[in-house]
Amino acid sequence: MMHISKEAQSYFVSLLSKKKKNTHIRIFIISPGTQNAECGISYCELDEVSKKDIVLNFMNFNVYVRKSIFSYLKNAEIDLIKDNCNSQITFRAPFAKGRKKLTELTLFEQVKLMLDKEINPNLSLHNGLVTLVKITEKNIAVLKFSGGCNGCSMISTTLKDNIEKLLLQKNPELNGVIDITNHKYGSHSYI
Repeated sequence: MMHISKEAQSYFVSLLSKKKKNTHIRIFIISPGTQNAECGISYCELDEVSKKDIVLNFMNFNVYVRKSIFSYLKNAEIDLIKDNCNSQITFRAPFAKGRKKLTELTLFEQVKLMLDKEINPNLSLHNGLVTLVKITEKNIAVLKFSGGCNGCSMISTTLKDNIEKLLLQKNPELNGVIDITNHKYGSHSYI
């Protein structure tokens, strides 16, 4: 389980008091389970929360974490270090890095890692998310979009001109990308 010191909790409350009401904290890991894993903390508004999140309740705020990375936060600690001039948040997550090197990852793991590290951070700016469902026997990546991407009028352009292009460029054994999302335009859709 993750631990946030009382000092760090108080610091978060102070920071959040200057933000829009119902702003909370999000903890994320870029490239979880690899030697390149990087942990981070950001603000999280309630409209950015999805069913794929776990909520942790703390003193006057919540922390949101994607279910897919929660196990990497085992024994994680967030603390506040103070000196005479500054305060600094420290974040230690001893299980964030895996034992596998990037070259040891399966094609599924490589594509998922690229989506988590390079694609989803950009999609999250529009409250969107893409998930890798599977890699077919013919090495086709099967994707599903949610959040702001579901029903977005630009999704086919985003898929072909951005996501597929990047995935094929960095994973030459991949033969293509398909979207299986049942797109329904609604207030959640970005455009």
